[in-house]
Amino acid sequence: MKIGILALQGAFIEHERALNALGAETTEIRRLAHFTDGLDGLVLPGGESTVQGKLLREEGLMEPVRAAIAGGMPVFGTCAGLILLAEKISNDGNVYVGTMNVTVRRNAYGRQLGSFRTDTEVKGIGKLPAVFIRAPYIERVGEGAEELARVDGKIVAARQGNMLATAFHPELTDDLRLHEYFLNMIR
Repeated sequence: MKIGILALQGAFIEHERALNALGAETTEIRRLAHFTDGLDGLVLPGGESTVQGKLLREEGLMEPVRAAIAGGMPVFGTCAGLILLAEKISNDGNVYVGTMNVTVRRNAYGRQLGSFRTDTEVKGIGKLPAVFIRAPYIERVGEGAEELARVDGKIVAARQGNMLATAFHPELTDDLRLHEYFLNMIR
């Protein structure tokens, strides 16, 4: 199984380590030429969503990524990756990939100093550690999308068909169950 990881900016190495530990082959996607037909899935990592969106456009990746996801390619977006997937960002007029029927709020937990770690119950998985860094949260889960987890009453994980997204960073913990869940979506 070969997973492409968007490596334009952000926490992509940590996703590589987690997926490799579970036996998946990974490849970093920095240019359109790296986005091949041989991929079984895609990870959109945390980082800065506006920078990632800009680089997706500049590298000619935005439309091919959108088309692959719309065509059924499994994708796992974390933090900024969630923002990239969202059809609507309530406090930002931009839409990036826009394939997931959710509305998110960018930087909803405040500045870097507002970062925190907690545990959350994730539907179908159990209690997981969750690291939030200037994280968004999901304000609305639309038709076809399913809420998977909440923290302090806010939705922080969702799934819609082939798309899995979290407001937190599972790749920054030693718990590999969310990455395993993603690989099981592909299988």
